[in-house]
Amino acid sequence: MNNTEKTTQYKLTEYSHGAGCGCKIAPKVLDEILKTDGVKQTFPNLLVGNHERDDAAVFDLGDGTAVVSTTDFFMPIVDDAHDFGRIASVNAISDIYAMGGTPLVAIAILGWPIDKIPAEVANRVIEGSRAACAEAGIALAGGHSIDSPEPIFGLAVTGKVAIEHLKKNGGATESCQLFLTKGLGVGILSTAQKKKILLPEHTTMGRDNMVKLNKIGEVFAKMPAVKAMTDVTGFGLMGHLTEMCAASNLTAVVDFSKVPYLDREVIDYYIQKGSMPGGTKRNFASYGHKLAPLTDYQRSILCDPQTSGGLLVAVEGAEVEGFLDVAREHGFDLESIGKFERAGEHLVKVV
Repeated sequence: MNNTEKTTQYKLTEYSHGAGCGCKIAPKVLDEILKTDGVKQTFPNLLVGNHERDDAAVFDLGDGTAVVSTTDFFMPIVDDAHDFGRIASVNAISDIYAMGGTPLVAIAILGWPIDKIPAEVANRVIEGSRAACAEAGIALAGGHSIDSPEPIFGLAVTGKVAIEHLKKNGGATESCQLFLTKGLGVGILSTAQKKKILLPEHTTMGRDNMVKLNKIGEVFAKMPAVKAMTDVTGFGLMGHLTEMCAASNLTAVVDFSKVPYLDREVIDYYIQKGSMPGGTKRNFASYGHKLAPLTDYQRSILCDPQTSGGLLVAVEGAEVEGFLDVAREHGFDLESIGKFERAGEHLVKVV
């Protein structure tokens, strides 16, 4: 038996209580953790910090460029160690792309139950991370590891951005249309895997979606028509959209029939099987009051915690065709999922 065969004997999702970005602390609890009780530090060169609730921190270097800094890590969302390393790394790098930046270098964050899972399995995680970093054109240059009860992996990533191209989660206008670059349903599929009800023909569907880099964010950032951008991860589409609306002081109207799925028939099958992540309920409990009423089915899709999800992009209405042309040139066949309007009673309405 070779080393790869040995490592595949260990099903990583069996060693963790959560999965991927579904492990995230609920938005409401996170608000409590991050509150400052009125104490606010002021750093003039810090263009984006914690109080903006954006994807990464941004620090002005004073020469028209800025450093973009982020970190993201979680417990296994797939059984295969190499895939886990790839997914966790692509997910972390995504925050740089979501700000319109270019990643430069990554540092690994590893927690490993060394008394339960051999070191060679952790090595496969690192190999997967190196592969993802190489695809993004950056080095995995170091890191830190601890002995932990459950496997944990992620990256701290440093990038750069021309300040004129910096995209935040705020900045949308009433004329903007809304676009999403990846389909939803990852949380539902990963829950089916943990429940051991995921059918063999569906085992790669979520993985293939999660390992796709959001590199298109670098392209979108250079387009003046793109007014705001963020990536969709553990808080679900509704969670990240409410942040975009709050930062832009607008209400979003989402056409539910236009929201992309990984595969509508497959996702519906697992919903009927009761494959609902605990994060979906926690997400809705945190921000449901900011939404106009949803059906149970809409909530199961729109609040589903995504791991390494797509970019959510607000585009000036008059420039949508040009945006779509650029997206198609890079392999994305996008359709508007909604629009913005003057702020109303709710941050998001679903029609």
